[in-house]
Amino acid sequence: MPDSLTLDEAVATATTGDVWLFRGRSWADVAIRTLTNSPVNHVGMVVALDDLPPLLWHAELGRSLPDVWTGRLQRGVQLHRLRDAVTTWEKRYGQRAWTRQLEGPLERRHEDRLVETIERYDGRAFPTTLGLAGRWARGRYRRRESSLESIYCAELVAATFQAMGVLPAERPASWYDPGRFWSGDHVALVPPFRLAAEVPVHSVF
Repeated sequence: MPDSLTLDEAVATATTGDVWLFRGRSWADVAIRTLTNSPVNHVGMVVALDDLPPLLWHAELGRSLPDVWTGRLQRGVQLHRLRDAVTTWEKRYGQRAWTRQLEGPLERRHEDRLVETIERYDGRAFPTTLGLAGRWARGRYRRRESSLESIYCAELVAATFQAMGVLPAERPASWYDPGRFWSGDHVALVPPFRLAAEVPVHSVF
C-alpha cells in the first residue's frame, strides 16, 4: 500500500467494505477518544456497488448532506457520496482521514446482505452522549445484542460486517468502538477477509 493517498486516488480505488477512520479536535471528538481509549473518533465503511459512485455508510449527529437512500437531510445512520462525506468531515468538522482496504473476495451474497442492512438501518437515530457511553459500556459485558433503536458509528460498521458474514458474531456490535477498526487493535475478521493497514488521505483543501 502507498504511504498516503490523495482524495482522488482514495475515491478511485475505494471498494465495498473498505473502512474510513476520522480524528478531530472538537470536545465531542476528544470525549469519544477519551472514553474509548481510541486514536480515532469516527468510522464508516464504503459501499461501491455496480455503477454507483463510492458511498460512505456511517452514523453521525449532523445532517449536512442528503442521504443517497432516502434523498433527505437526516441525522443518524446515513449513506453519502464518499467524496462529499470526506470533504465535509475535513472542511466543516476539521477531521483527518485514513482508509483501510478490505482484502478478500466479496460475492453477490455479501452484497445482498449489505443492501438488506442499509434498508434496515438507514435513518436510525444516533444515541445521545449519555446513551452512547452506556451502550458501549454494556457492550463490554453482554454477549447478546441489545435493541438497536439507535446506533453509533462503530456499532453500525460492526453490525453491517456481521450481517455480511465478514465479522464474527460472537460479540455484540455495541462491543466495538472506532478504535477497534484501527490497525493497532487487530480486529479479527472471518477468513479469508482482513483489513490492510490504514493509509492517510491527503488534505482536500
